[in-house]
Amino acid sequence: MNNKTLLEKIKTPEELKSLSIDELPAFCDEVREFLLESVSSSGGHFASGLGALELTIALHYVFDTPNDKLIWDVGHQAYVHKLLTGRRDQLHTVKQKDGLSGFPRREESKYDTFGVGHSSTSISAALGMALAAKHQGSKNKSVAIIGDGAMTAGMAYEALNHAGDIDTELLVVLNDNDMSISANVGGLSKYLARIISSRFYSTIRENSKKILSITPSMQGFAKRAEEHAKGMVLPTATMFEEMGFTYYGPVDGHDVIELVNILQNIKDTDEPKFLHVVTKKGKGYKPAEEDPIEYHAVSKFDLDTGVKKSTKVSTPTYTQVFGQWLCDMASTDKKLIGITPAMREGSGMVAFADRYPKQYYDVAIAEQHAVTLAAGMACEGLKPVVAIYSTFLQRAYDQLIHDVALQNLPVVFAIDRAGLVGSDGATHSGNYDLSYLRCIPNMIVMAPTDEDECRQMLFTAYQQDCPTAVRYPRGKGVGINPQKKMQALEIGTGKILRKGNNIAILLFGSLLQEATEAADALDASLVNMRFVKPLDQELIRDIAESHSLLITLEDNSLKGGAGSGVSEFLNAEGIQVPILHLGIPDLFIEHATREEQLESIDLSGPGIIKQISRYNAKHKILPLVSIANTTIK
Repeated sequence: MNNKTLLEKIKTPEELKSLSIDELPAFCDEVREFLLESVSSSGGHFASGLGALELTIALHYVFDTPNDKLIWDVGHQAYVHKLLTGRRDQLHTVKQKDGLSGFPRREESKYDTFGVGHSSTSISAALGMALAAKHQGSKNKSVAIIGDGAMTAGMAYEALNHAGDIDTELLVVLNDNDMSISANVGGLSKYLARIISSRFYSTIRENSKKILSITPSMQGFAKRAEEHAKGMVLPTATMFEEMGFTYYGPVDGHDVIELVNILQNIKDTDEPKFLHVVTKKGKGYKPAEEDPIEYHAVSKFDLDTGVKKSTKVSTPTYTQVFGQWLCDMASTDKKLIGITPAMREGSGMVAFADRYPKQYYDVAIAEQHAVTLAAGMACEGLKPVVAIYSTFLQRAYDQLIHDVALQNLPVVFAIDRAGLVGSDGATHSGNYDLSYLRCIPNMIVMAPTDEDECRQMLFTAYQQDCPTAVRYPRGKGVGINPQKKMQALEIGTGKILRKGNNIAILLFGSLLQEATEAADALDASLVNMRFVKPLDQELIRDIAESHSLLITLEDNSLKGGAGSGVSEFLNAEGIQVPILHLGIPDLFIEHATREEQLESIDLSGPGIIKQISRYNAKHKILPLVSIANTTIK
């Protein structure tokens, strides 16, 4: 067939099944070429999809999707899944406003059986679907596809333990891309995987179970003998066999014909099954194979030259500000310990890990453990700094309260990706941390308005003898290079940035440019509150008594956020003043650029002006005021 003929022909899993098994390798080649061209021209998650390409095609070829459920873990690898399920022509819109999500999303397609974005949820969800099918008398299959990184989280083992114990039909596919394909995936192990998955072996195995069931001691002996025999050749098998799964593998994850054969063999066996598939991240594109971290997620790039790294000198991102501060503090204090749950690069800790390896701990995808580990270290006099995304700190909320705050331990939480995060969308937005942190006793919570303030707040947090949090957004700020010198801020103090008339904007966090635009247009006072907890109560009192209308502004959920704290204080003090809270509404904000997201909820400069104008018109607080081109009614 001519090049791309197969890809043009196949748009759904049903059409995929019209291909013969011998045509699948050529089809994989065409899909890989399409994926390379699509992502290089539009950007998106890259290396994971290339690595799971053959596996994805094999699963859709063998299983009756969407009746049979494929549940992806995290979802970075799901671009090929989207391509095969009617979304090929939209793939270039991925992560863009009104385009495809970067992750599986139930609202987007009937083939996206479970919405994901966070790690290690697939086995639990797949087991829930398998049990629902059993309860309803359905023959639909459930398949969880999980990566070796996601298998470091405790939730995955909780689900495995449950699934093996209740002996229900479930297939767990481990996409293992942490090792190269070598002799252990060929020769004897490949032969053994094929034999173990064969119908003949399965029939003998099931019949033996029935015969030996009348003699429990012999049945137990036979089961142990089988597990130990596998374990001699395949050490990985023993653990999963002990948990109640039948182990198959390891299998070459880039041999689509072999994958199809094994999946067809094990598809209808009525038991918990564990298929170990070995893949290579970035398969088929050499730069991504050699540096899968760099090519995990990419912006537009030239396929011939690879990702171009900008040589332009510019102000640092907030993440880079944190990374530099961490190195600077470590150079003066050996008690500083940096902790990350598998986000070294994303949290800006590469230089710190290289320069201070004895003070650095990557605990894998285990946020709960990261927080309690820090608590244990703090108990013994160390100074732990937990670098974590806002959306991932949610996973360790119990540990934050019970193990850190309740014991009043000096752990610093450097909370990255706070507020709206742009193209990664709702699953990764950090819209709730101010709400879930300010209600915890003993906590100090800070939100910087610029890069230098972020550095000074981190230094301030490090000096405290209690839990502290500094939350900062993704990307760049207003463009200020941080001062080398560090000076602690007075706890619970704000700062007046602009004195105006009638209206006062109390700003919490990173929306400084937007707030300044609104304050200039409305001749409003602008106050950088800096501390969400404790609030600068005296400053709030003074501002409330000298202005006719207060505005609180934050890039956090309005429900229970910093603005709520201001209203709580004013109410308790009996201070009556009109107050408008601006922030993220009670919605999940979908993927787009951060600027587009802010515009969509009227948190851009013009949007803030519009909201204030509308509120004033409704409540008639101020007379008609015309400032520049802005009218408030």
